Amino acid sequence: MTERSFERSNQLQAQLHRLVPGGAHTYARAADQYPELMAPIIVHGHGARVWDADDNEFVEYGIGLRSVTLGHGYRPVIDAAYSAMLEGMSFSRPTTLEVDAAEDFLRLVPTADMVKFAKNGSDATTAAIRLARAATGRERVAACTHPFFSVDDWFIGTTGMNAGIPSSATDPVVRFDYNDLDSLRVQFEQFPDGIAAVILEAATAMAEPAEGFLEGVRALCDRYGSVLIFDEMITGFRWSEHGAQSVYGVRPDLSCWGKAMGNGFPIAALAGRSELMELGGLNTDADRVFLLSTTHGPETGSLAAFRAVVQAYEERDPIRRMEAAGRRLAFGVNEVAAEFGIGEYLQAVGRPSCLIFLTRDHTGAPSQEFRTLFLQELISRGVLGQSFITSAAHTDRDIDDTIDAVRGALPAYRKALEAGSVEGLLNGRPVAPALRAKAEPRRL
Repeated sequence: MTERSFERSNQLQAQLHRLVPGGAHTYARAADQYPELMAPIIVHGHGARVWDADDNEFVEYGIGLRSVTLGHGYRPVIDAAYSAMLEGMSFSRPTTLEVDAAEDFLRLVPTADMVKFAKNGSDATTAAIRLARAATGRERVAACTHPFFSVDDWFIGTTGMNAGIPSSATDPVVRFDYNDLDSLRVQFEQFPDGIAAVILEAATAMAEPAEGFLEGVRALCDRYGSVLIFDEMITGFRWSEHGAQSVYGVRPDLSCWGKAMGNGFPIAALAGRSELMELGGLNTDADRVFLLSTTHGPETGSLAAFRAVVQAYEERDPIRRMEAAGRRLAFGVNEVAAEFGIGEYLQAVGRPSCLIFLTRDHTGAPSQEFRTLFLQELISRGVLGQSFITSAAHTDRDIDDTIDAVRGALPAYRKALEAGSVEGLLNGRPVAPALRAKAEPRRL
């Protein structure tokens, strides 16, 4: 194993902490999500590989927080965006690109009548909530107990990281459990004044919908006159370019998209039934909804990038490729763990295109300390990521190198299991949940 230095990355991370609150622009990218003094600062990437400020090379997973499904620097997307930007990026009136991109999107997502583009997923989900409240005249929202929907007050105030948010913002938000239809039914029965919207992910990396669950959610929304919203940020362009709604055959009233839409370019979307979407338009007699109005929402680079992504999905079937890479990786990781006799403590699990790794301590309990040890050993061997989420750019060599890195990481993991502790093996503090009330200590 080649010794890796992180000296320059650590210097840059310290500089970032002086310049940027949290030292990163996304909490999931922050240094506390990685082992102590082993949070590489990236200089460039190509395909599924990245290089840091110390010229360390890594196979990257979770690639762009799941937004880069075609690989870093994918030329057809870059070239399309570049050509569009040469002709101007922002104008005082809509562009022909807005027409073309909207038609592309609605061809992919036939369950939607209209679409409006934005720059991040939080704007799209919050716009969907606002639209549902206006359409129904109700305030209450039923949000599934998924970990994240928005940075905006209505949701982030329900998490442990709620400083600065008035309780009034979250008072109308109630929660229900995924695959537990009764937990949603109870909320409808408990609030006779009504629920404006039900928002959930149709599926997650670890959970497929139980038989009848999504259909039951749809039926409850129809019965009580609530708006059904699917968050397709992760599932869109990863489960299918048509969204999880096409995979499971349940049509939402509104759906929210982002991440892989632009292969790293900043673009998101709100889509849905025209009778709802038009409340934010000009063809309505109802009180108007300030839906989405962004200076940079229609900038030409990202719209052209999105169109190139659509073309790539039509021509190359990247979902099949990322799922094949994920299946091969999961088999290899789990086989190596079994060889070391620790298969019940370390596992790669989940949907093949969205794998995560489970890390358990000697008692079989999920462990941040053991997770950090595993990350530490992987990073030191050239594998970077908080999960094993693949892209269509992950090659057989990338997967082989990752399995080899896992094989090299497991002696330390097994030693910690035998000792019942990571002491003497883990350098520094453990990673911590991104959404927590206190910065220190690094634990809930």
